[in-house]
Amino acid sequence: MAAHSRGATPVPPDARPRLTVLSGPSGVGKSTVVAHMRKAHPEVWLSVSATTRKPRPGERHGVQYFFVDDGEFDKLIANGELLEWAEFAGNRYGTPREAVQDRLAAGEPVLLEIDLQGARQVRESMRDAQLVFLAPPSWEELVRRLTGRGTEPPEVIERRLEAAKTELAAEPEFDVTLVNTSVEDVAQELLTLMRVV
Repeated sequence: MAAHSRGATPVPPDARPRLTVLSGPSGVGKSTVVAHMRKAHPEVWLSVSATTRKPRPGERHGVQYFFVDDGEFDKLIANGELLEWAEFAGNRYGTPREAVQDRLAAGEPVLLEIDLQGARQVRESMRDAQLVFLAPPSWEELVRRLTGRGTEPPEVIERRLEAAKTELAAEPEFDVTLVNTSVEDVAQELLTLMRVV
């Protein structure tokens, strides 16, 4: 499907790409797959989240995130302007609804890379969204990836592993499961699901 410029005539509903949500346990490689896919297909629009977290060095407002304070975030929730939101490590993150709907209306493929809680909220508010679960090749491999980073204390790794068990148990809630044995293969399968190739 050809990329459409903003301001293009709206695409008939049956020809529009669906919103695709990519989720899965921490450490499964979601960001790596998305980065690989967008290198080859920059026309895939990845939603930029709003967050109450402070910018890290090199991060720019509107590029990595929309940085907002707690009051602004509360307003976004109250006005129904977020498609989904969640709290993680003391900060809140959410997907602005209007930008997603505008891109879809213009016929652009839209991808959200979010956690399980967010995926469930999207399913509630956008019934036709396509939910894709990224699974590890095995539990052992996921444990290896989470412990292999070597950057976190054991209690944090333990919490991540507990969360991963919950996340893996939610797999049946998703429309499609892709097993991350190869970043290239999964990126290609995701593009096919999104009707980009």
